[in-house]
Amino acid sequence: MADPLGEPGTEALRDEPLAVDVLSSDVAFEGRVWDIRSDTFLYNGKRVVRDYVDHTGAVAIVALDEEGRVLLIQQYRHPIGHRDWEIPAGLLDVDEEPPAETAKRELAEEVDLIASDWEPLVSVFSTPGGSNEVIHLYLARGLSAAPHVHVREEEEVDIRIEWVPLADAVTAVLEGRMRNAILIMGVLTAAERLRRVPGDPSAETAAR
Repeated sequence: MADPLGEPGTEALRDEPLAVDVLSSDVAFEGRVWDIRSDTFLYNGKRVVRDYVDHTGAVAIVALDEEGRVLLIQQYRHPIGHRDWEIPAGLLDVDEEPPAETAKRELAEEVDLIASDWEPLVSVFSTPGGSNEVIHLYLARGLSAAPHVHVREEEEVDIRIEWVPLADAVTAVLEGRMRNAILIMGVLTAAERLRRVPGDPSAETAAR
């Protein structure tokens, strides 16, 4: 039911897909990982041109152990000139591979772990004004070592891995000490997800 003051009720808070009349769509720049696309479309009777990153999409994993610790990785990211803290993530770059399977593969490839318990957290538009990227985030528990250790190259050669209490990660986010967007979305969403599930043993340990 709509709010009498004109605001939508919580059940109505939903993104709405909208198909517009696309007059042209061209690759303005073909990149190694993703492209820049230029679209001309009609909106409210006017021609509009927008350039955006045509992205494959991605997955990210909040890996939580039995002590309520989240797995964080730190690696160099050239566009920002930082070794920032992140959570395991990767591109949806295998044709027809479901996001859940990509998440399992990326967890093994990035940090040599497998998980027995997988749960979808959220799917997010990372930068809707400039990219069509959708990131699917998962909560992974029941962790154990992967059967194979993967060789890492380029920025992943000196990757740093830390197990951090989830509550400490939340504090670091809120204090502005960790600014990676996917990490922020994953850590805060996982903490709230655990808070809302009565009796979940991970919720108590994560809150310490």
